[in-house]
Amino acid sequence: MVNELIFQPSDDLPWLQSVSRGGALLISLLFMLGVIHAQSLAKPDPSDSPYVVEGVSDTIAYGLGRSLRINGTVRNGAISLGGDVIVQGTVEGDVAAIGGSVIQLEGSRIGGDVMVVGGTYRPADKVPNRNPASTTIMYAGYEQELRNMMRNPTDLLAPRWSPTYIGLRVLAVLFWFIVSLALTAAMPGTISRGIARLQLTLGRVAIIGFVGALIVGAGVPFSLHYLPYMIGVLVGLMALLLILIAGLFGRVIIYAATGRWLQRRYLKLGKNSESVALLVGTIFWITLSSLPYIWPIVVAVVLVTSLGLALTARYRVGWKRGQEV
Repeated sequence: MVNELIFQPSDDLPWLQSVSRGGALLISLLFMLGVIHAQSLAKPDPSDSPYVVEGVSDTIAYGLGRSLRINGTVRNGAISLGGDVIVQGTVEGDVAAIGGSVIQLEGSRIGGDVMVVGGTYRPADKVPNRNPASTTIMYAGYEQELRNMMRNPTDLLAPRWSPTYIGLRVLAVLFWFIVSLALTAAMPGTISRGIARLQLTLGRVAIIGFVGALIVGAGVPFSLHYLPYMIGVLVGLMALLLILIAGLFGRVIIYAATGRWLQRRYLKLGKNSESVALLVGTIFWITLSSLPYIWPIVVAVVLVTSLGLALTARYRVGWKRGQEV
């Protein structure tokens, strides 16, 4: 029996409804606009021709920006970035596709695990010729977007300045502003302590967040591969929950702290208004994350800092008190 672990993206965000009905409405609108925009860009390339592997190959078969077709025998696995892996012969190792699907044709064999990000695993045989101890891991969704990203990585850095893109940025500002207002009103003490911790111990928070990101990034694949199946899945789900919670609260704290700093330094209007501080901080970070080429760095900084804030949440503000700016 082949173990199968499938992650499906969900549109249901019940935790968000408890925070803000307005935020739930905005994120639904964001999602729908994003899908419409992606569908308008997601046109298959008719000139795509797969790279064909014939005979016996003792190395890993790669398909970079194109599909990969295995007609012969590959001993050390096959992977395609931005295309499908079509197995007609034999692959003795693992098979992986990012931005594509793994298609196992009738009579073919895959000896290792199957890992798919974006597409699906499609065996032609009712009982595919697989190793009974092998595992199938799938994250199904956004296949064409991942395919385009793998084939044209420079487009990932340079956004398309279109009315749709600008509208999505404005909706992102409104969404995160409403979420920030709701969380600040619901948990003012938690947000205030996070802001104080960020202002007083920014360096230590960043270091702890960076170490935490490395541990999560390396620990989840290690757990899924080496630990028992259920334990590995549990570790992966806990890591995903940590990232989601840290990303939510961390963003709000970062936006609020940035807005307060900008108020003190440059803004005179609404100097003591928490709402103005949240709006200014949200606009600053959303704008910064929209700039070409530097937005991946901005996203990484926000994620690492958010993890650091989550991992230091149990510390008191005075655990290493510095000079307040």
